[in-house]
Amino acid sequence: MLIRIVKLTFKPGNSTLFEQIFEETKPYIQNFEGCNSVELLQDIQDPNVFFTYSTWESEDLLNRYRNSEFFKGIWGKTKQLFDAKPEAWSTYKKT
Repeated sequence: MLIRIVKLTFKPGNSTLFEQIFEETKPYIQNFEGCNSVELLQDIQDPNVFFTYSTWESEDLLNRYRNSEFFKGIWGKTKQLFDAKPEAWSTYKKT
């Protein structure tokens, strides 16, 4: 199982819009082939910083999602709201 963590920093005032986009698209992400779960986390110190935490069956299935028209549509809307370049990590749980 692969764990994907993405850090997203939004311009002040854009966090609420992002949260709406996430809530609307979360069911579709969770139903995408290979996705086991997806969660949204918010930084305690900076309310404009979020993390998505998702689990995937494999890197190949994650990449299918990332290359899908669905993802491209979401990303196109979301990236306009950013205040900093997103950071992403693909990890495996060790214990």
